[in-house]
Amino acid sequence: MRSKVLKSCLALAIALATSMGTVEFAHAQAAKGPSGLPLPRFVTLKSKRVNLRIGPGTDYAVSWMYLKSGLPVEIIQEYDNWRRIRDADGTEGWVNQSLLSGQRAAIAAPWMKTKGKGVYVNLRREALPSASIVAKLEPGVMITIGECNGDWCRAETEGASGWVAQSEIWGAYPGEAFK
Repeated sequence: MRSKVLKSCLALAIALATSMGTVEFAHAQAAKGPSGLPLPRFVTLKSKRVNLRIGPGTDYAVSWMYLKSGLPVEIIQEYDNWRRIRDADGTEGWVNQSLLSGQRAAIAAPWMKTKGKGVYVNLRREALPSASIVAKLEPGVMITIGECNGDWCRAETEGASGWVAQSEIWGAYPGEAFK
């Protein structure tokens, strides 16, 4: 009797572990788009002139035109060669994938633009809150980022380079690490 109960418990444990692995695998698959790349993800605009369209194709109207290459945007959906993007202001629309780059950039605390003067994001010499300040970035300043460790990102802007707290930029997810 005891061995039957143990075998039943073991079978149940194996079935439960197998189904949990399947659920985790299915969840991981749901986070990828048709391209096989993660959704959402940050990229930058490759061209100086990029049309933002209301749908995925050239037959759809242009709702906005970006005039700055290197601007960070977030890909939130994929359809064929088109990517639905969102910018730091929350504007969404469709862009052809050929106009996007895998290079990373960020915007210093765009949510703080309306807080008035004297509000800054500190660019520090090292990835430490106590490290010396290399530059004070106004909210909305664009920076290039080369790597993030989950808490800090290595950043450059107009001759200054250092580390910025990941929580103070739009262009890298909280906890995201990359080189």
